Amino acid sequence: MFGHDINNPDAYVKPVFSTKDKVKRLIWQITWAVLCRYTPAPLHKWRVFVLRMFGAKIGKSNFIYPSCTIWAPWLLETEEVATIGPGVEVYNPGGVYLGHHSILSQDAYICGATHNYNSIDFNYIMKPIVIKPYAWICAKAIVLPGVTCNTGSVLAAAAITSKDLDEWGVYAGNPSKKIRERINFLKDSN
Repeated sequence: MFGHDINNPDAYVKPVFSTKDKVKRLIWQITWAVLCRYTPAPLHKWRVFVLRMFGAKIGKSNFIYPSCTIWAPWLLETEEVATIGPGVEVYNPGGVYLGHHSILSQDAYICGATHNYNSIDFNYIMKPIVIKPYAWICAKAIVLPGVTCNTGSVLAAAAITSKDLDEWGVYAGNPSKKIRERINFLKDSN
């Protein structure tokens, strides 16, 4: 959206996204609404097919629920057996990567962009988010731009993180703090 430059009221600030990008996302939103939003929950393979048609790199046996929102599927990559649960919002202008057996539980919010509030231009900042294997983002939790949730980490329900999570660490609160270690079942099963 165009806005005014406070130093020059007659000038317009350049939009962050091109018209082509906006049209592409509009086509994506309409497609998801028509072909996926109201499909029965078990039709994961169908939704994966539609996501792949729009450039998502999706692994085998993913569980993508119909009520999730994915901002740009062409900026989404998953390994095998990843889950994007009901009501999850994946806002991924900087890209999102989900490792195998990672879970985004219901109503989690993955936020890959922000604004530079210290700039007069309020610049848009996009950063990738990486959710590594066996990481679990619990219900209504929020992952902010540039965060890596390392292998086996857990972000508890309604917790918010703006910092990387340690491997096999369990985090809770706002801002999230490490509250305990999770059992590393990969190491312990060998």
